[in-house]
Amino acid sequence: MRASGLNWQGLMEQLQQALPHCEVTDQSLAYFKYPKRTVSVNLPVRMDDGRIRVFKGYRTVHSTSRGPSMGGVRLREGVSAHECEVLAAITTLKTAVADLPLGGAKGGVDVDPGSLSPHELEGLTRRYTSELVELIGHNEDILAPDVGSDAQMMAWMLDTYAENTGTTSNGVVVGKPIPLGGSYGSKDARGRSAALVTARVLDTAGESLSRARVAVYGFGDVGRNAAQTLAAQGALVIAVSDQNGATFASAGLDLGALAEWRENKGTVAGFATDITPDEVTELDVDVLMLAYDYGTIHAGNAHAIRARYVAEATNRAVLPEAERFLIENGVKVIPDLIASIGGVIVNYLEWVQDASNFFWLEDEILAAIDLRVNAALDAVLATQRTSQTDLRTAAYALALNRLHSATVMRGVYP
Repeated sequence: MRASGLNWQGLMEQLQQALPHCEVTDQSLAYFKYPKRTVSVNLPVRMDDGRIRVFKGYRTVHSTSRGPSMGGVRLREGVSAHECEVLAAITTLKTAVADLPLGGAKGGVDVDPGSLSPHELEGLTRRYTSELVELIGHNEDILAPDVGSDAQMMAWMLDTYAENTGTTSNGVVVGKPIPLGGSYGSKDARGRSAALVTARVLDTAGESLSRARVAVYGFGDVGRNAAQTLAAQGALVIAVSDQNGATFASAGLDLGALAEWRENKGTVAGFATDITPDEVTELDVDVLMLAYDYGTIHAGNAHAIRARYVAEATNRAVLPEAERFLIENGVKVIPDLIASIGGVIVNYLEWVQDASNFFWLEDEILAAIDLRVNAALDAVLATQRTSQTDLRTAAYALALNRLHSATVMRGVYP
């Protein structure tokens, strides 16, 4: 069960803990404590029955110190301005860890996308984009997919921007279909990086993925790709969950057959032995891969975690109070800032391809993702060795140093 919300104060406290390990002062941290802007928009949409329904939307740009902002647009019930601000800040940190010339942003609409018809969803997507059209652009703020949004919605956003501005600027949106300037690897990147980083962290500790027992919480694109990549390296994926259930097999799941089952049935439930999604997080495994949404592990369930490694394939899957408990009890947390970094990397690569109008082959994209993931992890591990701290604190220290350098060089205007 997901905890009910993100905590800005918790993020700030974790950043404070990183200050002794970097060159940033309390005064310099002030630049990071406030987003550049948050806008709230009302989105009237004509529903299929003729009624007008007004939805609430948000867009936060956290930082542009290192370049234009980029970040996802999530469609989920309960999305708030506060949520967008916290996730935009995390995106800023993540782009800095990846050493990308970008800042962080996040947007969202308070809606259950599954409750809308395709026509209603298109209307909502286009209205959201239209309300933001003066604030977004390929060198200003770049939109990306997130929870509840997909490549088709990115295509609608691209078209709406073009119709409003009279320009063709594919780089204003990433995560698009390939015929519209999208990139290979978009669906695979986050799961791929989560698996790659997990394998290397285990290797650094003198361990191997071979026959390691893995549970995956969240079997969407990210979780499925992480599971398949881990299994290809010899891991034994024994349990997975989705929004509708969970399945378990002590000898390991046939992931190909499971993916086909879920495609046909709409859930992983019923494939092997049924368990609850919460039970997936409580299994005695080597690696627990969290690939659903933020707040999966919180103060209320941290005591039940028996995994030796917990990897965040999605943002803020482990809340700060839970992470403190896990670390104190010997559990190693592989944080989102490095585990899920493939997402911002592939979005950056798509943006670069759109800007140059030169597109790489799939093998070239995957190699470029792996190269940048490994470089980012090398930098985090080097910071960890120097500072003798946990991986998240090391990642924060690295990100803050890079953001601080950019901010100092730019100066304060006016």
